[in-house]
Amino acid sequence: MRPRSLSAVVARARLDGDWEHHLRDFLDAFYAADGDGARQAAFIAEEPGRLGLPEADAFLGGVGEHLARRWGLPIPGWVRAGDRYLTKALFVPDERALRGYLICVSPVAFRARLIFTGPDPLQRARFPYRRGVITMPPEHPPGALP
Repeated sequence: MRPRSLSAVVARARLDGDWEHHLRDFLDAFYAADGDGARQAAFIAEEPGRLGLPEADAFLGGVGEHLARRWGLPIPGWVRAGDRYLTKALFVPDERALRGYLICVSPVAFRARLIFTGPDPLQRARFPYRRGVITMPPEHPPGALP
């Protein structure tokens, strides 16, 4: 059974250390509940605790905030805890050639935590694509002169 809360992600990761795997399963469950705002809000409401890995703890804070913003849910207070923010930049992926791009397109929930990633970092196969995805805007809007 997929985790139905970020707390369950942390609990499972404490057992096997694979928080990213459990986060992906959580996202699949969250997206399967698309259209049920109360249920989705419950997925992120509870403070998940810490893994003791600054990058993971900050990323999970970004996940909670980003999902709330993206789906118009209440932003849980726990995401604002000081240890949910990094003091050194993290690039995902960590490719020097992509850094400028990642700085520009990272969603605010991640950028504020010094986590620089793609424009929709939580996409999965179960992502509700009918809602649209976030992409980098074209350099020149259609009909505009370069």
